[in-house]
Amino acid sequence: MGCRDCNDSDLNWAIFRQKIGRCKRCMWQLTALSAIGWPLWWWLYYDAPREVNSIALLFFCTAFTGLLALHLIVLAYRRLRGRE
Repeated sequence: MGCRDCNDSDLNWAIFRQKIGRCKRCMWQLTALSAIGWPLWWWLYYDAPREVNSIALLFFCTAFTGLLALHLIVLAYRRLRGRE
């Protein structure tokens, strides 16, 4: 990612915790990927959930949505606590 919160190349747990919930660009990208991925899976692979392509797309969609949910939960937590 190219935003100021995600430019650091040294990825460890402390840096991940500092970035999560702050990167608006990441959240918009995850929203777009989730909004495209889920309908695409439903349209193409709903009737064949055991195909490799279906499973791969399902895993990607779950990862996008899970990471977006984590971003939003941490964002809400930080705003409620007054840290942002």
